[in-house]
Amino acid sequence: MNPNPLAKSHGPGRPKDMEKRAAILEAAKSLFIHNAFAGTSMDAVAAEAGVSKLTVYSHFGDKDNLFREVIRSHIQDLLPDQTYQFDPATDIREILLRVAQTHARLDCDRQTVGTFRAILSDCRQGNPRYGRLVWEEGSMRTHALMERLLQQAVDAGRLDVPDVPRAAMQFMALVKGNLMMRRMFGCVECDDSYAAEIDANARAAVDMFLRAYLPR
Repeated sequence: MNPNPLAKSHGPGRPKDMEKRAAILEAAKSLFIHNAFAGTSMDAVAAEAGVSKLTVYSHFGDKDNLFREVIRSHIQDLLPDQTYQFDPATDIREILLRVAQTHARLDCDRQTVGTFRAILSDCRQGNPRYGRLVWEEGSMRTHALMERLLQQAVDAGRLDVPDVPRAAMQFMALVKGNLMMRRMFGCVECDDSYAAEIDANARAAVDMFLRAYLPR
């Protein structure tokens, strides 16, 4: 994660500054999930992190940039670039299943569902910035990585995909299924009892995708 330029004024490699930055990010992540973007103030983030509001601003500049850094850091932790790594020596089914299982489990995670509920709450109040930032730092990044993986597979002759960007969207849509929406609407709780369903849906998504795009 690239530090905010404003944070560099504290000097490189100062442990206390990095500890404060990490505390601010953790506090902001928790507050954004529970109170949405509009309901989270920089004062609240500072209080939760145990630092001054001036410290928050000196590290991140403004709330938009703070939230962008929260999302970027969180997504990098949950979905590192290696998740989408193409290896020509590995069966394409195994590669796609790794991506599908990672996304399927993440989609039903309590924090993920809480984040999307907060986005809907903000949008209902006419404040779509929260959702746009999540889309830019989350979905746009993962879709780009998925497109790269599929293109590499096409170039290696492992897949036959005439429209790679569209196929990347199709793959992600297949992986989602409807369990996440059932969680969003409060119909089910994604505990360990749903692990088998999550895995089965990921495998079915990969099977259907390959039926469409494996070379004939």
